[in-house]
Amino acid sequence: MSGGTTSATNDGAEHVELVLPGHADRAAPGARRVIRLAWVEAALAVAAFAVLCAVVLSVTPQAAEPDDGAYRASIVAMTEGHFLSLSTAQAETLARKLGDNPAAPPNQWVQLGDGRWISEKDPGYPFLAAPFEKLGIIRLAPLFYGLLACLGLFVAARRWLGRFGGPAAVGLYCSSGAALAFAWRDHMPTFTDASLIAAGTGALLWAMLATEASFRRRSWAGLAGFAALELATFVRYTNIVILCCAAVSVIAAWRLRKAGPPLATLCSWLASLVVFGAGVALFDDLVYGGPLTTGYRPGEVTFALGAIGPNLRLMPAHLLRAMPMLVLGLIALAWITFRWLILRRRGGEVGAAARRDLWVGITLAASWLAIWGVYSPYTWTTDPTSVTVQVVRFYLPAIGAIALLGAWLVTRIPGRAWLSGLTSAAVIAALFGVGVWSFYAMYAAFGVRLR
Repeated sequence: MSGGTTSATNDGAEHVELVLPGHADRAAPGARRVIRLAWVEAALAVAAFAVLCAVVLSVTPQAAEPDDGAYRASIVAMTEGHFLSLSTAQAETLARKLGDNPAAPPNQWVQLGDGRWISEKDPGYPFLAAPFEKLGIIRLAPLFYGLLACLGLFVAARRWLGRFGGPAAVGLYCSSGAALAFAWRDHMPTFTDASLIAAGTGALLWAMLATEASFRRRSWAGLAGFAALELATFVRYTNIVILCCAAVSVIAAWRLRKAGPPLATLCSWLASLVVFGAGVALFDDLVYGGPLTTGYRPGEVTFALGAIGPNLRLMPAHLLRAMPMLVLGLIALAWITFRWLILRRRGGEVGAAARRDLWVGITLAASWLAIWGVYSPYTWTTDPTSVTVQVVRFYLPAIGAIALLGAWLVTRIPGRAWLSGLTSAAVIAALFGVGVWSFYAMYAAFGVRLR
C-alpha cells in the first residue's frame, strides 16, 4: 500500500481510498501520511497478537481439567476417521491410547441408545481442531481462530472509531488474562468460540458501517460474519443468544434505515441462519436422538432463578480478575449513552456520530449482556470454592464486544493522532501486564503449575 486519498462518509467517519502501486508520487502529502499511519496501526495490532502468541507458546501444554481430555478424545477420534461416535471397543481402545480413563471409554463420554459412545460436549470444536491435530500443530488451533478475531476486530474498530481504533480493540482482546488462559489450552474450545464470535461481530459491524463500500462487498462480509457466529454456536450451543442478537440488530437497522443492508442482502443473511438451525437440529436428531437433545444427561446442566443472587455476589470478582477491560467497556457504554442524551438534537456530523455510536454501543452491549445473562442463573458457578479459571470460561464469548467498547473509550482522547496512539499503547501495555499476571495466578490457584 503506497498512497491514498481521504474522504468523509455521510456519517462523518473518514476512510482511505487506496492508490494503485506505483502511483504514490501522485498522492497528496496528507494522503501519504494517512497511509503511513495505517501501517503503524497494523503494526501495533500485529505486535499485540504476537505478544499473546509468545506468552501462550512459552508455557508447556498440559491438561488442566477433565474437559480437556474429553475434547482431546473427540479430536483424535476424528483424525482416525470416526466423525461421530465409537463402538465400545473403539472407545476403550482410544481411552487407553490417550491414557484417559483406561479401564473404560474416555471421561465425559456418554452411551447413546444404539450402544455407541460419543462425547457429551457440544460437537463443533472437534471439526474445527481435527485438521490441526492431523498436522501435529494442535497448539496453533486456538491461535489461528484468535487471528481471525483480531482481523475482524481491527477492520470493524478502524471503520467505527477511526485512527488507532483497530490496534486498541485488538490489544484489549489479546491482553485479557482469560484470553491468555484459554488460548493456552489447545484442546479446549473456549478461546476458539470466543474468537469466532469476535471475528463475526467485527465482520458484521464493518458491513453495517462501511457505507462507501459496494453492496457486494458488504453482503459477503455480513454473510461471513453470520457464518462465524454460526460456527461459534455449533461449538457451544448457548452462543445462540449472540447469534439472535446479531439477527435482531441487522433487521432493526434495515427497518430503521440505519445504513441497513438491502432487502435481498438481509434475506441472504437470514437464510443462512435458517439453514444452520435446520442443520444442527438434524445433526442432533441423528446423533443424540432428538432435535433439541445434546450429550448431557438430564439434570447434569441446571439453571435456576435462585442461582442469580449467589452468582451476582461471586462472579464480579472472578470477571474483574480475568478480564479487567470490562470496566472500560462499562464506562464506554455509559459515556456513549450520556453523550447521545446531550447531542441527540444536534444535526450535522456531530449528531450523526453520537447516534451511530449509540446504535453500535447498544448492539455490542446486547450480545455481551445476553450471554452473561444466560449464565447468571447457572447453578454450577455458585460454588464459593470454585477458582476463577473454572468459572469465567462461560463468560468469555463476550470479550470481543467488550474489546470494541473499550477501544471506543481509549481512543476518545482529543488532540493529535500521536497522543491518541500513545494513550492506547500505554493502556494496552498496562493491561497486558495485568493479563499475564492473571494468566499465571488463575492456574496457580487451580493447582496447575505452569512450567
